[in-house]
Amino acid sequence: MPAEQGAGDQPSAERFDRSTWERNRLVASIALFAGLGVLLALPFVLRAGGAFFLPLTVALVIAICLVPFLEWLERRRIPSPLAALIALVSFLFAVNAALVLIVVPAVDWIAQLPERIGQIKTTLEPVIRLYTEAQGFIDGLLKLVTETRRAPTVPGEVPRPGSLLDMLTTAAPSVVINVVFGLLVIFFFLSGWTRMRRRTIQGRGSFSGALTIARVIQNVVDATSRYVLTIALINVLLGFTVAIALSLFGMPTPFMWGGFVALLNFIPYFGPFVAAILLAMGGLMTFSTVGWALMPAIIMTGLHLIEANVVTPLVLGERLKLSPLMILVSLSFWTWVWGTAGALLAVPLLIIIQTVLAAAGKPDIAGFLFESGTLTSVPSDPQEEYRN
Repeated sequence: MPAEQGAGDQPSAERFDRSTWERNRLVASIALFAGLGVLLALPFVLRAGGAFFLPLTVALVIAICLVPFLEWLERRRIPSPLAALIALVSFLFAVNAALVLIVVPAVDWIAQLPERIGQIKTTLEPVIRLYTEAQGFIDGLLKLVTETRRAPTVPGEVPRPGSLLDMLTTAAPSVVINVVFGLLVIFFFLSGWTRMRRRTIQGRGSFSGALTIARVIQNVVDATSRYVLTIALINVLLGFTVAIALSLFGMPTPFMWGGFVALLNFIPYFGPFVAAILLAMGGLMTFSTVGWALMPAIIMTGLHLIEANVVTPLVLGERLKLSPLMILVSLSFWTWVWGTAGALLAVPLLIIIQTVLAAAGKPDIAGFLFESGTLTSVPSDPQEEYRN
């Protein structure tokens, strides 16, 4: 009798397992597609709310990079608020020194640009003449072959830009607000960093969960700060080397150009290209022949190739090596979202995301969909499969 009762309970147990399996897959499917929807909507939200998210993200990345210095100060028994203030003031001093080194001479160069247009035209006259003759020869061949006449073009009306005073009047308040907001975020993040990390770890329900959270936090701080500070040191040395080489070559304000090279080198791929263009423009404004005018850009390009192919891989090693494809995708994405500021944040944000995913585990979407997910039929009884 008990055997018959146990045999009768087996189909109900199978139905219970089947319903539980279907319910779990339904909940997982809803969570998956809801997550995909949030992931697709997130870039547009970040782009539309850039006035808030951009300074917040910049402040958080800077604060994460300052955490090792903060912890070093706290190990010297300096209170957290005072240590945060010291770290913030040190950062502001470094930024202010860099801006003074770059901005003040750059203003003079911009003021001289209208007066140097004639010299630039004179320097480029052989190149322009050669290009004009080649273009005329090519146009003559095309006209001879196609026997068509070029359609006249009507020049369009170019909108006049607003005055600099108008631009400063409209932009200055928002810039000041964003800077103050970012500085406050950095200070409060650093001053409450130790307490926040302790509460986050102690709030986990198990020891393994607390250990995982502690490992993720430490890995994010270590990887981000190590990469950013190492790249910053490499870029500063590159800028200093370029400045020394340009001073020996006779380029005016060489340390300003070295500062530009160091700053733009934070943007992968495109930054050095822009720096070379700026140096070529500076050379055209300084020297009277094309060969000498292009030498500053050539010097910078040669030193950058040595830095990118020898120095950086040797210093960073394999542990901090990033995929060029992922760097390009991150650079394109964050530039589309936030422009130049997004390009500067592309690599640090990529490091943070990769570190979190490496610690938390990457979602196996393909396995979810095609192995044991919603597109796979409910597993049948093994005995029935054997009979068939």
